[in-house]
Amino acid sequence: MGASIRWTARLRVLLRQWRGAPLTWLIVGGFVLMAATAVGTALTVDRFRKNAIESGRDSLESSVRLLARHFDREFEDFAVLQKSIIAELESHGIESADVFRSEMGTLAVHEVLRTKASGWSDIAGANVFDARGVLINSTKRWPVADISVSDRGYFIKLRNDPAAQEEVEVVPGRFGTGPAIVMARRVSGPHGEFLGIVTRAIAPEQIESFFASTGLGEDSSVAMYHQSGQLLARIPHVEAMIGQNYRIGSAQQKAVFQHTSITTRLTSPIDGKDRIVASRLLSGEPLVIIATRSLDATLATWRTQTKFFVTVAVLSIGLLVLTLFLIFRQVTNRLSLEKQRLDTAMNTMTQGLLMFDQDERLIVCNRRYIDMYRLSTNAVKPGVHFRDVIQHRADTGSFEGDVDEYCDRILSQVGLTQSSIVETSDGRLIEVKNHPGAAGGWLATHDDVTERVRADERIAHMAHYDALTDLPNRVLMRGHLERRVAELAQGKPFAILYIDVDEFKGVNDSLGHEVGDELLRQVASRLRACVSGNDLVARLGGDEFAIVKAGTSDQAGLSALAEQILTSLRMPVDCKGQEITTDASIGIAIAPDHGDIIDELLKRADLAMYAAKSEGRGTFRIFVPEYDAKARQRRQLELDLRQALARGEFEVHYQPLVDLSANVVTGCEALLRWRHPERGMVSPADFIPVAEDTGLIGEIGEWVLKQACLEAASWPGDIHIAVNVSPVQFRSKTLALKVAAALAESGLAPERLELEITETVLIRDDEEALTVLQQLRELGVRIALDDFGTGYSSLSYLHRFPFDKIKIDRSFISDIGEPEDSSPIVQAVVHMAAARHMATTAEGVETEAQREVLRQLGCSQMQGWLFSPAIPAAKLKQLLSKQAAAA
Repeated sequence: MGASIRWTARLRVLLRQWRGAPLTWLIVGGFVLMAATAVGTALTVDRFRKNAIESGRDSLESSVRLLARHFDREFEDFAVLQKSIIAELESHGIESADVFRSEMGTLAVHEVLRTKASGWSDIAGANVFDARGVLINSTKRWPVADISVSDRGYFIKLRNDPAAQEEVEVVPGRFGTGPAIVMARRVSGPHGEFLGIVTRAIAPEQIESFFASTGLGEDSSVAMYHQSGQLLARIPHVEAMIGQNYRIGSAQQKAVFQHTSITTRLTSPIDGKDRIVASRLLSGEPLVIIATRSLDATLATWRTQTKFFVTVAVLSIGLLVLTLFLIFRQVTNRLSLEKQRLDTAMNTMTQGLLMFDQDERLIVCNRRYIDMYRLSTNAVKPGVHFRDVIQHRADTGSFEGDVDEYCDRILSQVGLTQSSIVETSDGRLIEVKNHPGAAGGWLATHDDVTERVRADERIAHMAHYDALTDLPNRVLMRGHLERRVAELAQGKPFAILYIDVDEFKGVNDSLGHEVGDELLRQVASRLRACVSGNDLVARLGGDEFAIVKAGTSDQAGLSALAEQILTSLRMPVDCKGQEITTDASIGIAIAPDHGDIIDELLKRADLAMYAAKSEGRGTFRIFVPEYDAKARQRRQLELDLRQALARGEFEVHYQPLVDLSANVVTGCEALLRWRHPERGMVSPADFIPVAEDTGLIGEIGEWVLKQACLEAASWPGDIHIAVNVSPVQFRSKTLALKVAAALAESGLAPERLELEITETVLIRDDEEALTVLQQLRELGVRIALDDFGTGYSSLSYLHRFPFDKIKIDRSFISDIGEPEDSSPIVQAVVHMAAARHMATTAEGVETEAQREVLRQLGCSQMQGWLFSPAIPAAKLKQLLSKQAAAA
């Protein structure tokens, strides 16, 4: 309970101190998580943006690389064609422009040129111009048209610059409506003189159609430029842009035309958009392939992803805000509920509770503390000093003593657990416990333990004193004996007197338990009066008492004390209006004469007391070694008895049952005999009680039953066997099963077996006993009631269960034939049995006179020494054989 109080108070303090902190940390943690979500989303979006740009750059680089490879191959083929035509022209060895013009402008040369250009499908085909720029031959038509290229920039440069061998230029088309990309090569004489040029023209649409196959996507462009910056072809196609020079601008724009390969970002001079640009210079021509894609188009997918991530982040943050709100509300409600519960718990506690902080100021005080000492809530409230609380108690009369001294003592031990019980001015006992706090200060509980302490005292008294007589009990006596035994070393002897009230059970049974209890109280009072203050009188239980007499080993003095006790107890006692005289048996053991071990002394006092009982009661005996020897003999008898069955020492003898009318044997009773290897034949009166006390009678009885059935199975069919069943066997609840097993094993007919039971099995639990008897009857065996009339005979037994036979005890037979004998009793039993269709057997018949009287009274059978004692099975067979021969 104290632990629960401490935790309740600590929890309240923690709630008070940290009430805002968990919520603050929860909110801070939530904002941190939201910020982390936003930052993580931003970083993810930025990384995806960079990835998108890198992917766009890679895509453009790949496209430009493929286009450059393609046009390198195409233009290389084209250059081979031009060079082969020039080689053909120069092979004629022409040394002047006039000769070149006259010889190259023939139909024969036209055929040669057309043959070489076969397979090339461009619009303009290959054309040959003379030194004046006049068309003199062509692969497309003959005769040729009157065309001059003397005004073209490529012609002027090739003519004027002997080092220049090839030029590329976009010019307005001579043979079509649109511009053409012209590739011109110089034709020189043997000595380097300028003879003319050979041109090849390609329409920009042809290049643009191949550009379109790359599928670079929306807001992308692919163009071919001359290294000088002149635009040759482009998709998307803008007619006005073809032929314009775009090398002007920033150094970054110019670098696109200068480097072999470059990928960069720049602002387009065409549309002003921020674009990713990838360029590659053709290996064989001064041409540059440039592919661009606007940054907006490159980031289109990224923007979709960004919207998704931002949406998810916003939803996550919103969900987090909602969760924080719900948690905040739940925690607030929970804290409020916990506070209410704590307030309720603290104010309904049976203990007064206070908690002080490290500054000795009150944090918590419950209602119970205020009510316990009748204090004012205005004076005892959170924040007041510990000394002020105690002073207020002193002022109101609930504290006695010096306030400063008490406060100094408590405060000096704040770090320690303290516990004390104080008594108030009104007689209450208050348990005060101080427990150190985790962060300084302490927790104090005030518990009114008046009832508990009184109850503990009563329980302690009940644990050591007898409730009826208020004498010390066995537990307290043993503790007293331990101290007395320890004093033996100092030469202080003592004696134990075991006292057993004689015939106390008869008082209880005849006069009732209230009278019996009063008698025990009177006995206890008289025993106290017989001893001095140093002696101990104890009640051990039931009607047994003990006295521990200190400081004596004098047998004469102890005998005198025993006589005094007996004299005192024999005086009549008035118990609830009943005058009762009683007596006792006393056994005495002396320490150290009879031992110095408690258990040994108690056992020897007990043995002496039983010796007094066995020798007539109402007397005393001092222990002598012979008593111990008798006890050892009985224990040895018990040990031998446990081994007798295994060793085959038991025998079954049979006493004949004689029909009184025919004077023939009609049955036999099986009687157990023990032939001990050292003691010889042991009387059943000696070992049967031991067997019953130890429980061995069950196993022995089962063996007798089996042996008797096996033996009887060999007798003539009209002879039955009677077997005694002990109360222990009867209470085992398996008797019917064991009887059935014995009959099955022996093959004996059930009606030839007769089981003899005594009335004691019916007295204990007649309903259960009658159930077992009914089970036996269902097996077909006969049931006989043994020793009828000697116990607590009840005619109701004969009415409730139809026994087959009643056996009349020998105590009623021994005096038959004498004056005032038991003949009327026997006559009554015989008539009663006849009325219930039961047979009767008289036990212990020893004279002819007894047999004659029994025959006249109508008794059915007899057994006894008159006819035969119990004899072994072999002799019985001889007797039965003689009877059969005589018949």
